[in-house]
Amino acid sequence: MSSVSTDEIKREFLKSKLGLVGIFILSGLIVISITTMVVIPASTFQDWNNPEKWISYPKTSVPIWVNLISSEKIPEHKIIDAEINVVENGNVFLVSQQFGVFFDYDDYPSDFIFETKTKYSDSHLVEIKVIQPDGNVLELLSTSLPHSESETIHDQRYFSTDNMMKKNLNLQLERFDLSREVTEIVFSQENDNQVKKGKYVFMINTYGVSQSAEILESKMILGGKAFGVMGTDELRRDLAIGLLWGMPLALLIGISVSIGSVVVGLIYGVYSGYKGKKTDEVMMRFNDVIYALPALPFLIILAVTISNSIFLMIGFLMIFSWVGIAKVSRSMSLQIKTRQYVEAAKIMGQKDSKIIFRHILPQLLPYAFASIAISVPAAITTEAGLSFLGLGDPSFPTWGQILHDANTYGAAAQGFWWWIVPPGILIAITGLAFVFIGNALDSIVNPKLKR
Repeated sequence: MSSVSTDEIKREFLKSKLGLVGIFILSGLIVISITTMVVIPASTFQDWNNPEKWISYPKTSVPIWVNLISSEKIPEHKIIDAEINVVENGNVFLVSQQFGVFFDYDDYPSDFIFETKTKYSDSHLVEIKVIQPDGNVLELLSTSLPHSESETIHDQRYFSTDNMMKKNLNLQLERFDLSREVTEIVFSQENDNQVKKGKYVFMINTYGVSQSAEILESKMILGGKAFGVMGTDELRRDLAIGLLWGMPLALLIGISVSIGSVVVGLIYGVYSGYKGKKTDEVMMRFNDVIYALPALPFLIILAVTISNSIFLMIGFLMIFSWVGIAKVSRSMSLQIKTRQYVEAAKIMGQKDSKIIFRHILPQLLPYAFASIAISVPAAITTEAGLSFLGLGDPSFPTWGQILHDANTYGAAAQGFWWWIVPPGILIAITGLAFVFIGNALDSIVNPKLKR
C-alpha cells in the first residue's frame, strides 16, 4: 500500500462527482438533524408511545400536500385556537369563544370536537352554535356547567356525535335526514345536501350571573383525512416528527458503529500483523471464530435475552463488525512493517506501541476513512432490520421502528403508503450518501479502482 497524503486525498476527492454528491447529501442530512434536535424537543422520545400526546390528531391521515395533486380536495384536520371575548350586561356576563375556519373541500369533515378548560364558581349556561357561510345560524347544543359553590376548574369536551346536537338540528331543520352525521348536516347545502364551502364560525357562549367564567384553555378540533407534511399513523402520531428524529438517530447508529468497529478492527489487525508468529496465529484464530458466527441470529438472541436498548444494540453491532477490518488491516501491516523506516525505528529501540501508532497506523488512515464511510449503511440497515422484526428500542422513533409499526397495523394491505415509503426512501438516501463517499475514498486508496 502506498502512502497517500491529506492534500492528495482532498485533491482527488474533489474530482469525484459521486463523492461530491455524497458530501452534499450528507451535509443536508446533518443540517436537518441539527435543526430537528434544536426545534423538536427531546421529550418526543417519552411522548412517542404516549396515546394522550396524540389524542387530538387523526388516525392514518394522508399528507396535506396530496391535495395539490388530487382532483378532489380532501378535508384537512385542523386544530383551531379560540378567540375569546368577554361582555358584561348588567349582572349577566357572557364569555364567547369563537373558532373561525374556511372550509373549501369536496368532502365532509369526519367530526368536530370542542375542548375547553374553565375556571368558575356557581352555575353557568353553555350554548354552542355555528354561523354558516350564508349567515344562517344553527343551534347545536344548550347545556350547563356542573354547579360548584367554590371556585373550580372544569375540563369539558363537546363532541359532534352527541345525540343532543342531532335533536337540536332536527328541531331547526326538519328536512335533514338524521341518519346522517352532524358534520354532514352542518356543512351541507340547504337544498341538495352538497358540501357548503366558505367561512364557518363556531361559537361557545358561556353565561354567568354576577360572575364571569374564565377560559383557561380552548380549542376546536375539526376532523379531517389529511394532516401534516407526512400524515399520521394508526396511533395518531405525526409521522413527520418520527421521520425527522429518525435522521439523527440513524446517523448516530451508523457513524458510532462504523467508527467503533473500524478503530477496533484496525488496531487489532495491525497489532496482530506487527507481532506475527504465535501472537498473530492466536489473534487470527479468534478473529475467525467471531467471523464465523452468524451475526443476525446472535443479535436477535441478545436483543431478546438481555435488552433491546438502542445503546446496547450499537455495542452488539460493533462486536460483529470489526472482524473484516481486522483481516484487511493485518495484511497491510505485514507489508508496512518490512519497510526501512519501521526497521530503523526498531533498531533505535522504540516501543512496539509507538511504532504501531506513529509509523504504521497513519499509513492506514485513508483506508480507515473509506471503511468508515462504507460501513455506515450496513449499520443503519441492520438496525432497521432488527427494529422491523420488533427487536429494536420502541422508545426511540427510528425509521426501522416506524416500518415495524406499519407492518404491525397492516399499512401495506390498507394502502397507507405514506407510512411505508418515506422511511424506506430515507434509509436508501442515507445509505447512498455514505456509499458514494466510501467509493470515492476507496478509489483514492486503491489506484487500481480508478477509471
